[in-house]
Parts: sequence; structure tokens; C-alpha cells
Amino acid sequence: MGRRGLYSRRLRALDERWSLPGKLLATALAHPEPLLALLRRGGRVTRDGRVLHRGVQALLELSNLLERSTTRGDGIPDPLETRDVFVATTRLAMPSRTDIHVNDRLIAGPEGAPDLLVRIYRRFGVGIGRPDALPPAITYFHGGGWVIGNLDSHDGSCRLLAAVTGCVVVAVDYRLAPEHPFPAAIEDCLAAYAWVQRSHRALGTAPGRVGVMGDSAGGNLAAVVALGTRTGDLPAPVAQGLIYPALDARLDSPSIHEMGEGFLLTLAGMQAYRGHYLPDPADWETWRASPLLAEDKRGVAPALVVTAGFDPLRDDGSGYAADLEAVDVEVEYRCYDDMVHGFFGMGVVPDCLALATEVCDAMGALMRRASATADG
Repeated sequence: MGRRGLYSRRLRALDERWSLPGKLLATALAHPEPLLALLRRGGRVTRDGRVLHRGVQALLELSNLLERSTTRGDGIPDPLETRDVFVATTRLAMPSRTDIHVNDRLIAGPEGAPDLLVRIYRRFGVGIGRPDALPPAITYFHGGGWVIGNLDSHDGSCRLLAAVTGCVVVAVDYRLAPEHPFPAAIEDCLAAYAWVQRSHRALGTAPGRVGVMGDSAGGNLAAVVALGTRTGDLPAPVAQGLIYPALDARLDSPSIHEMGEGFLLTLAGMQAYRGHYLPDPADWETWRASPLLAEDKRGVAPALVVTAGFDPLRDDGSGYAADLEAVDVEVEYRCYDDMVHGFFGMGVVPDCLALATEVCDAMGALMRRASATADG
């Protein structure tokens, strides 16, 4: 079944709820040619043989109109203003699964830090009445450059992940920069991951069957947790899912220079967010800021690494996947050539929702396979 066929089947399902503006936008982007003509942006966009998806192209044009209202005079995004816009647009861009039980919970943060808010997602019926078949758990870290994003901005994506994988998903509201720069986000994510590991009875999940997953900056945090838990008292995750992860804070790869302007995520924006999260350049080449630069990646959890063809961070993900493969770590690498950074949360583009579903399905398969291996 093609992308559109998969999406059409899902859109008809009673367990997906759209806001009215989101539904209208999804309808328009399903047939983007009239919108592109109206915006006078009808020409195809190509780079190095890749052809940008037409629905995504139309969405980018609309995003460019919005971006002009959320930047300062110097063109650098204002983090506080961008936070509100980011949450509003991401909630518009994804449907809300209604077959998921969702509840918020406060847990202990790192020593000396405030309590952490987490949001727990479980598909109705999963694990209920089947103590012999408890589901795994996925600890999810949202994207947003370590500066923007929260539980609400990624609520639709986490609902989809829980629905497709059958895993219990625990999303983490980690502290953001510039108020809390590096390594506050890492400390919060490790604390939340440790809580998920030891709270399997409360969560109704299989003990020790915990994965980590994240998109963009959250992919960075998931990779750091996977690398940092190979030794010590805290069990390592059984699997890691990295969606267009930011893995090299130097920001100097070929794809960054090739795709660093015009495709939603820009080099100027990444530099601004890096300045908030990593104000000391001495930290840029440490593995906890740049997992791609870790000297030893042996023994890290099996990985799903997903990138997009028109993403400045494409080389981060492909390079990391190659490094893992070189040290015999199981890795599944997927690059969606016609997509941009952020497609995992762009459900208003029908093919993006279909691909997001595919990514979730791949993560679910990896979790089941990794959990079976751990049991064996």
C-alpha cells in the first residue's frame, strides 16, 4: 500500500481527531498545486537530484510567511516568542489519537533540581489482563533545539507512537535553554529514564525493556542516554530511535552547508539555538554535546536512525548510522529523500503522516526484536 493509501485508511479511522483548521489545511495540502499557484511558487525544488515533496513545499511557503512575524530585527529567532508559535503550529499539524490513555505525572528530578513533569501514553487495552505479555516502554525526548518544545508540542506524535508500537510511551518535559543551558537537559533526561526503568510496576511495563527515542535535539538526548548508560548502575536501553538527530554541535557538515537555508531548519537558526544551549564553545566537541564525536560507540543499543533528504542534519544521522554499523551495532537507517527536517510532526501533509506511521512501526518492530533478544 502506498503512502496515500495508508494515510487515507488512517484518516477515515474514528480514533483520529483533527482540529477544524488542521483538517482544512490537511485537505489543502493533499492537493497542493492550487495553493502553490496561489503563492506563486509553482516551480519544483531540487537539490543534488532530490525533488522536494510538493505538499511539503507548500507547507514551507506557508511557514515562511509565519516566520517573518517571529524573528527579531537581526533575523535571529526569539526563543520566548518562538516557543508559543512552535506549540501552536505543532498542535495544528498533527491529529490527536483518541484510542490512547494519557496522564501527566510529577517525578523526582536530578539532585538539586525541580521535579520533572512526564506524560504517559498507553493504547487502550495494551497489557491489561495479560501479565505474561507486558509491553515495553519508550522514553521520548522532544525536539526543538533544546530551547523550544514541550509535552504539548509533541503530544500528537507521542499518541501516534503509542498507538502504532503498542509500547507505553513516557514523554519528558526537560528543562530548556537559555534559562537552563547544557547539561541540564541531559540530567533531566537521565533522571526520567531512570524513573521509567525502576517504575515498571506502576507503568505496567515489562521490567528492563525500556527504549529511548527522540527527534532533532531529542534525538541528540536519546543518543547521549544510550551512550552514557553502557556502564554504571543504570541499565542501558534495549533500543534507540533517532529521528533526524542533531549529533555534531560544530555545525560544519556538507549537508548543513548544502541545505542550511530554505528548508525550515536553517544554519542561522541552529547557530542561535546552539548559542542558548551550548554557550561555551569548549563543550561543542564533547560527546555529551556531540554524540557523533564519541570515540567509542561499541556496545550501544540497536538503533533506528531516520533522516530527510532536504535536512541540514542529514549527514549527522547518516554518519552516526555508519559509525554504529562499523562497530557491529545493529542499525536500520532510513533517509526519506523528498522530506525536510520536522516531517515526523507534519501530519497535515498526508504523506508525512504516512511516513510518521511507518517510522513508528519500525520503532515498534525494533523494540519487539530487541526485547526478545534481551529475554533470550
